[in-house]
Amino acid sequence: MVAHPDDIDFGSAGTVAQLTAAGSHVAYCLVTSGEAGEDDMTVSTNELAELREAEQTAAGKEVGVESIHWLRYPDGQVECNLDLRRDIARVIRIERPNLVITQSPTRNLDSVYGSHPDHTETAEATLRAVYPDARNPRAFTAELLDEGHEPHTVPKVWIGLSEPSIFIDITEVFDRKMAALRSHESQVGHRDNLDEMMRQWGQRLAEQGQLPEGRLAEAFRELDTQ
Repeated sequence: MVAHPDDIDFGSAGTVAQLTAAGSHVAYCLVTSGEAGEDDMTVSTNELAELREAEQTAAGKEVGVESIHWLRYPDGQVECNLDLRRDIARVIRIERPNLVITQSPTRNLDSVYGSHPDHTETAEATLRAVYPDARNPRAFTAELLDEGHEPHTVPKVWIGLSEPSIFIDITEVFDRKMAALRSHESQVGHRDNLDEMMRQWGQRLAEQGQLPEGRLAEAFRELDTQ
């Protein structure tokens, strides 16, 4: 559950690759289509949305994901409101996951990019959808229960970039993570140092998690939500 195309791949594509390799079904839910993520005003909003959805679809396939839910809220205007909570709860009831991975609802004062308002609003709406909305049969009854979406309790949530408590070794799937990330050509095509940047990030997280020297990691804060 993330705000924009490429958010998954920067933060958790390695973990996704590990999960799918182990036989897990992974589905993505994106709140926006990333149509505000380009300064070139000669490209139409609709064209950019189509491009970024296609890039995310290609990125998902690199790590074994073909199930993608697009909510298509306006990029740059995401708010944690009842509509968004309902729509995320609907996806949770459809997919019935054992684990939800999302972004951090807390502003990171050391990273303006990590604290994009769409990220924090999406994360807060996701946490509210996990509890209480997705599990409560009286939440959005006309829209969810009457549509046939039975309540579902998510046992665990992993939150990225927020005082991590769990570290996932992605060393063996780092190439797949980078292939997914490079699928977002419109966003990363100009970055000559992308490999080095992501490898250094992975090394720092591995060191923080006390993994063996030379390993790479992604990290999350785990919440027990049962």
